[in-house]
Amino acid sequence: MIHQLNMNKYFSFFLLALISISCSSNQDAISTIENDLLPTFYVEGEKPDPASIMERMQHHKVPGISVAVFRNGTLDWAKGYGVADKESNTPVDPQTLFQAASISKPVTAMAVLDMVEDGTLDLDTDINEYLSSWKLADNEFTVNEKVTLRRILNHSAGTTVWGFPGYSRTGEIPDAVGVVSGKGNTDSIYVYKIPGVSWQYSGGGYTVMQIALSDVEQKPFEDILAERVLKPLEMNTSTYEQPLPESLYDKAATGYRGNGDEVDDKWHVYPEQAAAGLWTTPTDIGKYAIALQNSLSGSENSVLDPETTIEMLTPGDNNHALGPGIRYNGSYFGHGGANEGYRNDFIASMDGGNVVVIMTNSDTGYPLLSELTQAIFRYYGWSGPEPTVITRADLPFEYLNSFAGTYNIPALGNLTLAVEDSSLVIIPGEVVSNQAMLVPVSDSTFFDMSDGTQIQFHIEQGIPSGFEVQGFTGTRIEN
Repeated sequence: MIHQLNMNKYFSFFLLALISISCSSNQDAISTIENDLLPTFYVEGEKPDPASIMERMQHHKVPGISVAVFRNGTLDWAKGYGVADKESNTPVDPQTLFQAASISKPVTAMAVLDMVEDGTLDLDTDINEYLSSWKLADNEFTVNEKVTLRRILNHSAGTTVWGFPGYSRTGEIPDAVGVVSGKGNTDSIYVYKIPGVSWQYSGGGYTVMQIALSDVEQKPFEDILAERVLKPLEMNTSTYEQPLPESLYDKAATGYRGNGDEVDDKWHVYPEQAAAGLWTTPTDIGKYAIALQNSLSGSENSVLDPETTIEMLTPGDNNHALGPGIRYNGSYFGHGGANEGYRNDFIASMDGGNVVVIMTNSDTGYPLLSELTQAIFRYYGWSGPEPTVITRADLPFEYLNSFAGTYNIPALGNLTLAVEDSSLVIIPGEVVSNQAMLVPVSDSTFFDMSDGTQIQFHIEQGIPSGFEVQGFTGTRIEN
């Protein structure tokens, strides 16, 4: 729900252009998949008819999307839909560059583990042993336990700052040391709890690791990743260079907000390269995933040895391994990514050589890529993600009507709810620009059918007094 905040009602959707590489033998498969998209959740007994990818792009307000599907270790098909830039009407094709966002992390992890294999680094050594241009300050939390590469990779290092907003291309951009020192648009990086005790996602930790790699190798980070991962895997369209070289501007997808507006200067710059700085394509990310699958199967066609890859893909807290996340009861690995104006995901099987990579150039891309991933899995008969079927709670109209009214969310504005067809609806206004339906799943919990968010209401003496949603609190101010 919250990603709809303060959106404009107006959305100008350009004519969708469909460009594909020559996979003529797969046209039937592609056509079936792209016309079989279902919402990732629906109410039991109210399953919608399948929709086309073009219809769902328009519904979710996503200008462009790029897809690559691998089967049995080889590329099955890759295709672009929509536009990379609305102003120029440039179509997306399989070579269009997208910001990988946090998919940068597991790719970085491969370089780290390659350096561990050759003895340059050790996973369990204090990170400060590798840092020379900056040091991570010790404090009461690091007396007995230290921040290490292993703990940074699996997000158990206890470091701060989970993500980064990036910088305008025309503004001042700090280097990585400036970022971790708090001289940019995020707080400084420090240890806020005992390392190794619990999980907390931290792009800040990955930025500290980025500095360590450059300090050890005495090279720019982008050169290290090119030498150790991108070139060996023939990820020839990918780069960690930040800012993106001007020679690649015409290949880059412009990022868009949920209301259809461009990100400032078309895309942001991320000096936090290890955490968010990779520019790439779905096909190149597929090559990375296939390399890990090959290593697991004992093939020599990989950067890492099988033993290292097994360690890399062994889940820790929150099912996070050394870079990738582990999904679907250990049968898949993958990672999502969300930079300003981009939403992406990849998912790869532990065996069988199956990979799906989807990249979008919109803040509203996640629902669409989930729908397309499920359509791909359905077509090929792979076990994995499936739509969530919501069971509607049968609430008396009088009780349901007690939820109607206006609620204030501090710093965002007022949100008005009304009753319609055995559900609540959010009336467009200050907080949300589009009407959204809230289906009751219990006497105090509602499911937002626009994006899957659950809203938990507070009930006092039988009357709703407020709600909690995505860390925001709404307080009832008017019946």
